[in-house]
Amino acid sequence: MSDPGKEAAFFDLDKTLMAGSSGMEFARVARRRGLLTRSQVMKWGRDHFKYRLKGATDEETAQVMRVAKETLANVTCTDIARMWPEVLAGILPRVYPEMLAEVHHHQDAGRKTYIVSAAGADMVSSLASVLGMDGGIGTRYVVNREGVYTGDLEGQFVYGSGKVPAMERIAAENGLDLAGCWAYSDSVSDLPMLEAVGNAVAVNPDGPLAVAAKENGWQIMRFDRLGRNLAVVGSVGAAVVLGGIGSYLSKRR
Repeated sequence: MSDPGKEAAFFDLDKTLMAGSSGMEFARVARRRGLLTRSQVMKWGRDHFKYRLKGATDEETAQVMRVAKETLANVTCTDIARMWPEVLAGILPRVYPEMLAEVHHHQDAGRKTYIVSAAGADMVSSLASVLGMDGGIGTRYVVNREGVYTGDLEGQFVYGSGKVPAMERIAAENGLDLAGCWAYSDSVSDLPMLEAVGNAVAVNPDGPLAVAAKENGWQIMRFDRLGRNLAVVGSVGAAVVLGGIGSYLSKRR
């Protein structure tokens, strides 16, 4: 008999837990605050549209990382922290109700729940906190003694095979058995993440992942519809949530 206390569910973020790309929400806010040029945002928008339709190749993702590093270089931690309420306000309405129900299902069964994403660690952790999850695992960037981002990565890029060591670290710290855990993703790039657990779930999978899921007998969830407006909280709830984010960030600072 399985022990829920040794089990967890790991959720990819973009196009799995939420519709579309969290990076696009970051780009919009960064533009409003003068961290990105109009041309950069337009390019991010084109890339986001292609990603929304068919996912991203490793080369395209590497390009996004280069832009992210250029954007973060010489920006203070305070400037970035002040962006998160706006960024999360754009992400929350895009969280799939079906996936939030999956999160709650695992929590009700006594399992821990985590977001695992290539997005910035602070944003992923903030979103996980707002959604009532146990933690968020994201990409970390180097901050110098003056509290300024250098644009360099701190540790591994949490993408593709880079998600597995992060999951293994969480498992070791919390006494989890990955063989009894769940993982959710939409993309074939997350095959290492899905293969690292005993229960893999393909969510609105791209073509290659759909094939792999069928070959491995994995569960497949389909509910995405392009252009669909999704809501997790109403306007009153959103105000309460954003107030909570501000409090959370203040405590971290």
